[in-house]
Amino acid sequence: MARSVADNAERAIYACICSRNGVKAREIASACGLAKKTVNRYLYTSPFICDLCYHDSDWRWYGLVHQGFPHEGLADYCGWYGTAADFLATGEDAWLCALEAGCARIGRNLNDTRGLIHSFRDEYATVTRLFSDLDDLDFAGWELCFEVRIKRGRRVRIYTDVLVIAPGWAFSLEFKMKDTIEPEEVAQAAKYAPFLEVVLGPGVNVVPALVLTRATDLFTFEAVPAGEGEIAVCSGDMLFNVFDEYLEFLAR
Repeated sequence: MARSVADNAERAIYACICSRNGVKAREIASACGLAKKTVNRYLYTSPFICDLCYHDSDWRWYGLVHQGFPHEGLADYCGWYGTAADFLATGEDAWLCALEAGCARIGRNLNDTRGLIHSFRDEYATVTRLFSDLDDLDFAGWELCFEVRIKRGRRVRIYTDVLVIAPGWAFSLEFKMKDTIEPEEVAQAAKYAPFLEVVLGPGVNVVPALVLTRATDLFTFEAVPAGEGEIAVCSGDMLFNVFDEYLEFLAR
């Protein structure tokens, strides 16, 4: 997946657009230290810019997902979006009703032949427990996204079960109601992290993880090879260990 995601110039141009409220090509070139000709080429060929940016009649460019905290516009691509405080203040049935409505809005197939609604409830229980385990952290304002589906155009596709965004960090969580590690599910959990890194911006480190909710204390935290890197694998009740690995709150 080396070049297929985005090169350095493409990332810089995309970040410049998505971190500002309207910017012209010459301003992008100046900010990124690139020739205007180079910038113009990327403006009309970059998958991320073509799918997730637009310009107005004055040729100022804007991003559909703003790179800041919170990420304005991200809610448009989620079945459910809110802060951690919003989530914890919402009962399970009300949350599920809102999630189903949101999934219908973004075009997420709600065919329940394989227990999809049951898996949503499983995610609710696991994420609720996660925040209970993180009670020493100030997480109220963290962004929380369920059923992320970024697929506005034909070039960029990002699918994530649950995305938890803290300042500087984003945890992309793939949930499976299983107790064993399957290679194809490891690959699935890792697949979209490089794309999320571009969308969320250079100030955010993306951590992909596979959460096995039927493992129950089987995987406290395990790093599993995936492509050129590795991803975290844990049981549902040990998910807080993935967060501690990067936020290091247990050592405080």
